[in-house]
Amino acid sequence: MARRIGAMLATLFVASFVVYGALYLAPGDPVSTLISGNVVTPELIASVREQYGLDRPFLVRYGEWLGGMFTGDFGQSLRFQQDVSALMASRLPTTLLLVVMAGTLTVVAGIALGSISALRPGPVDRTVLNATSFVAALPVFVTAFAFLFIFGVKLRWFPVSGGGDSLGDHIFHLILPSVTLAFALTALITRVTRASVKEQMVSEHVAVAEGRGVSGLKLYSRHVFRNALTPILTQSGIVIAGLLVSSQIVEVAFGLDGLGSLLVQSVQNMDFPVVQAITLLVVFAYVFTNMVIDFLLPLIDPRIQIGGRSQ
Repeated sequence: MARRIGAMLATLFVASFVVYGALYLAPGDPVSTLISGNVVTPELIASVREQYGLDRPFLVRYGEWLGGMFTGDFGQSLRFQQDVSALMASRLPTTLLLVVMAGTLTVVAGIALGSISALRPGPVDRTVLNATSFVAALPVFVTAFAFLFIFGVKLRWFPVSGGGDSLGDHIFHLILPSVTLAFALTALITRVTRASVKEQMVSEHVAVAEGRGVSGLKLYSRHVFRNALTPILTQSGIVIAGLLVSSQIVEVAFGLDGLGSLLVQSVQNMDFPVVQAITLLVVFAYVFTNMVIDFLLPLIDPRIQIGGRSQ
């Protein structure tokens, strides 16, 4: 566990350097955003660069940013003139709730459809395969606008924008965005589940269990699904972490006030501190999720080893 945590910290350190440095290689200058609407003079440019520390060496700025990161200080937003941590904290609940709802729907629906497809060969299996192939090929923005038009504009079952006021209203507003976010990813989990379950159904241990008279739900839960869970759990972890990235398109399409829409606005306005903080948060989500999955897998399948020792 200590080695895995150390590897995670090392990965985050390298990622922080890449994230911080890559933005300064991008075309354009954040100073142009800060002085927009003013008469541009060399004195004004020098004053703004000094005020925001842009005149100091790169490594000095990176060191200060890295030190502040450990205390939750990601600097000040160039566009909103607010503390980045406070700005992200105000947007984080919407994104987290959206990811939790979409992730739950993705995993539950994907495992259920994949299991049904594997256990019912023939027309049911072919239907699920064809449907998932079509769904997986749809870009998220196409699904978003299609759902908005059908369920929001035509049928008027769900609101088309905004996040609502109360918690219940907020959840209701996030139903259609979460379904949109989970739509294509559910097809991926379905296919992984189907392949893994089919592989276990023809294995020796399942044949032995059937020979001992085990059948039905007991056979599936104890001998098929449990052994098929390893690739499903691994893929689910990657998918759930990736929801933070996919949420950008959905949040913009549905007018949600979350981290995804904030990232898009910040990229457009070259708000470097906000882009750096959100990008590093996404990297952390990927690394942390993979680490948690690595710790859970030996609990599910004792044959899996961590650190060269069987658990």
